[in-house]
Amino acid sequence: MTTPLTQETFVSTVKQGIVLIDWWAAWCGPCRAFAPVFDRAAARHPDVTFAKVDTWAEPTLAAAFQISAIPTLMAFRDGVLVFEQVGALPPAALDRLIAAVRALDMDVVRRQAAAADAAAPASAAR
Repeated sequence: MTTPLTQETFVSTVKQGIVLIDWWAAWCGPCRAFAPVFDRAAARHPDVTFAKVDTWAEPTLAAAFQISAIPTLMAFRDGVLVFEQVGALPPAALDRLIAAVRALDMDVVRRQAAAADAAAPASAAR
């Protein structure tokens, strides 16, 4: 089962464990082709939240994440964006992505993100 995301529900949803988000629109052929793959993966991985953002219904949210092409797939873990890719994934690649997100050491990910954030102002000042 997939969960529709809106601007109001986005932040609270992505904070909860592993969340895969399919950014899509009804008029998009590749999005419609990817939908059954995404739905079947949701059935195989009940511990993962599979969410969808309709970019036409949620243009402010799509703009905030700079969605310029669809479908776009994102993976969050504990509120941290850990994967982003434009285009659909085949079933086996989607399963590998989920396994990789599960295997992440989030303490290491948070340290790396903090280090990147700390370095950003220094490099911007040059």
